[in-house]
Amino acid sequence: MASFFRARRVGYTAATLTVALTGSYITLRNPHLSSNDRTTNNNTSLTTIRTKIADPSASVPSRSSQQTSLIAANASNPLDILVVGGGATGCGVALDAVTRGLNVGLVERDDFSSGTSSRSTKLIHGGVRYLEKAVFNLDYGQLKLVFHALEERKQVIDNAPHLCHALPCMTPCFSWFEALYYWVGLKMYDLVAGRHLLHLSRYYSAQESAELFPTLARKGKDRSLKGTVVYYDGQMNDSRVNVGLACTAALAGASVLNHAEVVSLIKEDGGERIIGARIRDNLSGKEFDTYAKVVVNAGGPFCDSVRKLADKDAKPMICPSSGVHIVLPDYYSPEGMGLIVPKTKDGRVVFMLPWLGRTVAGTTDSNTSITMLPEPHEDEIQFILDAICDYLNVKVRRTDVLSAWSGIRPLATDPRAKNTESISRDHVVCEDFPGLVTITGGKWTTYRGMAEDAVDAAIKSGKLNPTNSCLTSNIHLVGGDGWDPAYFTVLAQEYVRMKVSHTGKVVPGLMDTAVAKHLSHSYGTKAEKVAAIAQNENLGKRLAHGYPFLEAEVAYCARNEYCESATDFIARRSRLAFLDTDAAGRTLPRVIQILAAEHHWDKERQKQELQSATKFLESFKSSKNAQFHDGKHT
Repeated sequence: MASFFRARRVGYTAATLTVALTGSYITLRNPHLSSNDRTTNNNTSLTTIRTKIADPSASVPSRSSQQTSLIAANASNPLDILVVGGGATGCGVALDAVTRGLNVGLVERDDFSSGTSSRSTKLIHGGVRYLEKAVFNLDYGQLKLVFHALEERKQVIDNAPHLCHALPCMTPCFSWFEALYYWVGLKMYDLVAGRHLLHLSRYYSAQESAELFPTLARKGKDRSLKGTVVYYDGQMNDSRVNVGLACTAALAGASVLNHAEVVSLIKEDGGERIIGARIRDNLSGKEFDTYAKVVVNAGGPFCDSVRKLADKDAKPMICPSSGVHIVLPDYYSPEGMGLIVPKTKDGRVVFMLPWLGRTVAGTTDSNTSITMLPEPHEDEIQFILDAICDYLNVKVRRTDVLSAWSGIRPLATDPRAKNTESISRDHVVCEDFPGLVTITGGKWTTYRGMAEDAVDAAIKSGKLNPTNSCLTSNIHLVGGDGWDPAYFTVLAQEYVRMKVSHTGKVVPGLMDTAVAKHLSHSYGTKAEKVAAIAQNENLGKRLAHGYPFLEAEVAYCARNEYCESATDFIARRSRLAFLDTDAAGRTLPRVIQILAAEHHWDKERQKQELQSATKFLESFKSSKNAQFHDGKHT
C-alpha cells in the first residue's frame, strides 16, 4: 500500500496561530532517540561536523574518489540512502542525512543546480501572496505555509550569510486605500514572522520613495503616487547556495557525484523493493551499480522520470509551470532596493530586484512541457517588460535585456487524485514504491525543511539507525562559518592580482574593492584561496569587462567545487550566463583553456565544450538572441 502524506511540520495545532502572533512558536516532533541521548549525541556530532566543515585546510574529495565510494556500495555493504537529483532539495537531503551519521550517496545527471534551483527569482521569502490568501480565504493551510517559510527564510540566511542577505522591497501605492491595504497586510507579515523577522516594514511618502528609488514613476495613466510600503525578504545567489550544499555534504562525508545519471533502478530478487540504481558517468560513459537501503528521488521536475523507472505505468505527480526572468542593466533599480508590482494585467506579481550588480525582473507562471533546456518565449519577456514599464520613469527597451531564462517549477499533485485540484505550492513526500521515497514540490526557501521530512521518511522506510536527529538548522555552509561583511577588506589589503598581459608579461594589479567584495560574497572564508591563486598563479585577470569574475575562480572551482565543464562555470559557479549572455559567450575560450589545463582535456574535448556551452547560451534570450521585435520596447 503506497504511503503518502503532505509534508508539513509535525505538531501544528490550533494553538500555533495564537502563539506565533506573540512572536514565537514551537514545532513538535516525534524523536527517533530518547531526549537525553538525542541532546548528547547532537552536541557531540554538531561540534565534530562544524569543525570538519570549517577547517581551513579541508578540501572536498576528488570526483574520482567519490565515484569509487559509490561503486563500493554493493549488495552486502549498501549505502543507507542514495539521493537522485542534485538540486537544492537533493543536496539538502544529502547534507541532512550525512550529518545524522548515515552513509549517503548522491548522483545528479547534469550539474548541481543545473535545473530549477539555478533559475529562481533569487528571493528567500515567506510568501506575501500566501498570507493574503490565508486571510481572505480563511485558509489555515496557507497560513501554515507562511509560518514555515518565514522560519526557514531566516534559517537560510543564517546558514549561508555570505551568499544571502535581507533585501527591502518597495510596494507602490497609487491610492490611499492601497497605502492602507498594503501597510496593514505587510505589518501582518511582520507579525507572523515573529522572532524570525528580518526588519520592520514601513511607509514612505511619495517624495521619500522617489529619493530611495529614483527610477520609480510618480505619475502615469491618470494616477499619481501617494507613497510606498517597504518590507523585507531575503535574497540569495541561488546556484552558489546549491553548490555550497553539495560541497558541505561532501566535506561531512557524503559521496556526491555530478554528471552521473540513473539509467535504471535495481529491485531485490523476487520482490518489488528498490535496493539501488544503475548509474552512468556522463563524462566517461562508464556504468556501475550502487546499492542503498533507500533511494530518495529528488529529481524536481524530472521526478516522474525516476518513478517510471520503478513502474512505467506510474501516474504523474508533477504539474510543470514555467517561470521566466529577465536581466536588465543596473540603472533600472537602485542598489539595495527591490520593487514589487503587486498586480499585473492578468493578476500576477512581478518583482524587479537588484542582483549581483544588475537588475532581475520576473516572473511568469504558465503551463509548460518538461525539458532539459527550457527557453523563455518572446511573449513572456514582453509581458515582464510591459509590467515594469508602467511603474518606471525610464524607457523600457527589449535591447536592454542582457539575459532571459526560463525555469520549471515542479508543482506537486497527489498521484492518487482524480483531478488537478490537489496541485500544491507545498511540498509532498511519498513512498508509492517500496524503497523509493519521492520528495517534490515546495520552494527554494523551504529546502531545508523539505530535506528533513524526506530523511525522516527514508529512515522509516529503511529502518535506518541515525546517530542523532537533524542538525542542519545549526550548520553553516562551507565558507560561512566565521565570515562577516567586512571580510573583503582582508582580501583587498593582503592580496594582489597578478595578470598576464596580451604581450605575455606578468603585471601586478590591485585587488580592488569590487573584486574583493565579489570573492568574499561568493566564497566566504574560502575567498582567500581564490585570491592566493590569482596572486601566485598569475590568474588575476578579469574574465569579462565590467564584471568582477577572475580567471583564478575557474581554477579554484575545478579543484574545489566539482566544476567539470565550461557551462558548469559560466552558469552555476559564476553567474555570468544569467547576468550577461553575450559577455559569457566571449569568456568561453579562456574558461575552456583554464579548465583544459586543470582537467587535462584534449583538443577534441575542448571543441565539444565550446559547442555545448554555446548551445546552452542560445537558450538564454538576450537582445542578441531575440526571436523578434514588435517595436513596442525598442
